[in-house]
Amino acid sequence: MVSQERTGVVTFKGNPVTLIGPEIKVGDVAPNFKVLANDLSEVTLDDTKGSVRIISVVPSLDTGVCDAQTRRFNEEAAKLEGVHILTISVDLPFAQKRWCGAAGIDKVQTLSDHRDLSFGTAYGVVIKELRLLARAVFVIDQNDKVVYAEYVPEIAQHPNYEAAIGAAKKALQ
Repeated sequence: MVSQERTGVVTFKGNPVTLIGPEIKVGDVAPNFKVLANDLSEVTLDDTKGSVRIISVVPSLDTGVCDAQTRRFNEEAAKLEGVHILTISVDLPFAQKRWCGAAGIDKVQTLSDHRDLSFGTAYGVVIKELRLLARAVFVIDQNDKVVYAEYVPEIAQHPNYEAAIGAAKKALQ
């Protein structure tokens, strides 16, 4: 099976890139995926079944905007009881663990999609030209329905934090 390719969705430093995978929309059933935790154990969407999830997707934790995005969601996580916040990138699990320790990140779970790009292809965020994930945010409710989806148009820019957090709070009600 050939994965779907989408162009004209996002740019990286002003240059258009190709995304691999389908566009996930509000109302869709959230696709399952298999990624790696910092200890190399496998993690799937089903592991947080029954809870509201914010999935923060970043190209690499070792860049300024990705660092700031993950720190922001870590701060918000402390205020959002009942919401699991997952940050997914293709950084190696060892690098994610090191970064979290250095940055004091303890509320967000960082997960690596480096092995299979399982998450990236399921959610349509794999950048074909770079083998990185495009910046995006998805909010998934307790019933695995997507209630918020944002593909950030310019990868070097921040997502709409307030909209994502608002969607998560609404899903909790």
